[in-house]
Amino acid sequence: MHPLLDDDLARLPELLEETRARAVRLLAGLGHRPVAQVPAHHRPAPLPVDGSGLAGALETFTRRWEPGFSGGAGPRYLGFVTGGATPASLAGDWLTGTLDQNPTSGLDSNAPDLERETVAWLRELFGLSPEHEGAFVSGATMSNFTGLAIAREWLGEQLGVSVAERGAAALGPVHVLSGSPHSSIGKALSMLGLGRSAIREVDRLPGREAVDVGSLAQALESLDGTPAIVVANAGTVNTVDFDDLRALAALRERYPFWLHVDAAFGAFAALSPEHAHLTDGLDAADSVCVDLHKWLNVPYDSAIQFTRRRDLQARVFQNSAAYLGPLGDDPDFVHLTPENSRRLRALPAWFTLAAYGRDGHAEIVRRDIALAARLGERIAAMPAYRLLAPVRLNVVCFTLASSPERVGELTSAITESGEAFLTQTVYDGVPALRAAFSNWRTTEADVERVAKTLERSALQDPPGRS
Repeated sequence: MHPLLDDDLARLPELLEETRARAVRLLAGLGHRPVAQVPAHHRPAPLPVDGSGLAGALETFTRRWEPGFSGGAGPRYLGFVTGGATPASLAGDWLTGTLDQNPTSGLDSNAPDLERETVAWLRELFGLSPEHEGAFVSGATMSNFTGLAIAREWLGEQLGVSVAERGAAALGPVHVLSGSPHSSIGKALSMLGLGRSAIREVDRLPGREAVDVGSLAQALESLDGTPAIVVANAGTVNTVDFDDLRALAALRERYPFWLHVDAAFGAFAALSPEHAHLTDGLDAADSVCVDLHKWLNVPYDSAIQFTRRRDLQARVFQNSAAYLGPLGDDPDFVHLTPENSRRLRALPAWFTLAAYGRDGHAEIVRRDIALAARLGERIAAMPAYRLLAPVRLNVVCFTLASSPERVGELTSAITESGEAFLTQTVYDGVPALRAAFSNWRTTEADVERVAKTLERSALQDPPGRS
């Protein structure tokens, strides 16, 4: 054994204790470190020849890299839709690395059964019926990819061909209809060989991001019976708008289409009694995407996909090899996901659900919704800003009242303050900012700090103005 490896093994309890102590200090300082910062780019250092052992690597990381990392797990990181890591999920993640399981099959451990149990818990959490079977993937992009891959196979089934065997060209032109498709939908279609141009955006309701059901019906009618894919939204990224899922599902009585629902974070509305109606009809979907490193507050990366057609899923993702055993009636995960080898992503999710249950996670969701509404009220009362949409769930979408073109400057000023991090967007043609609440640590005091930061940033005149 290499001398450094031998020494690290001998000192492993001591070195892990040092690592734990550093992690505890980082967690304790999350509320005080800059939420985000403009990174100072480092040129890659030469590959170490001899190495410095774990202690040396820890010292180098602490000095060279850790100061430039964001406080993304902290309470005022409101960019994108980013959760944190609950104490239980963090413990689960550490054990995931320690046990280093590959839940590809059930040939050597019961790790796949833990994943199945976690899938069942999540299915219940989101109000899905047992007909929806699921698997863990890396994030919403791969969840959407998996759902659309199954949809692609369904299109082939309608035409009497197997795309998994003959390729996407066997389908001919494919029609994907959606009101406000997330960018990951186009990426997934590109990877699936269907092409971004397959997307046909359908008219939305006035002043909304939700699809106009009547316009969708007309679009389906124009296909003259050709099977299609409809991508519905349960929570758009800019304004958290929801399509009428029940009305969309009802259209299948007249038109042949696969209903995929992108519920990356909107599915968690099911945990709030005042907002659960927004997810009515989610169970009617043929496939569903939910991102867990958002509102479940588990470490990156983690998402889940659900579908009613596991038979088609196995047809797409099966990995035939003698050493993996037969496909069988209850396929191992190696036959159900894009990856053959993967982390046991289910373990952090299992830990947080076991530790805090439905009620604990419902409290996080309800609190974040209330905090988003509070920030919306504070922003609406500031003359410098205007809301661009109602605060429907957990995202506040707003802009500068008199100079939306300055949103980029404003974003930089907020980031440089170290007090908060918000991300830019464009909504209805207007440059805007989004504040997305999904972290379990966020409190009213954090909302007040963000509001005061917005007040201070809005009062700073841009260069060249007075």
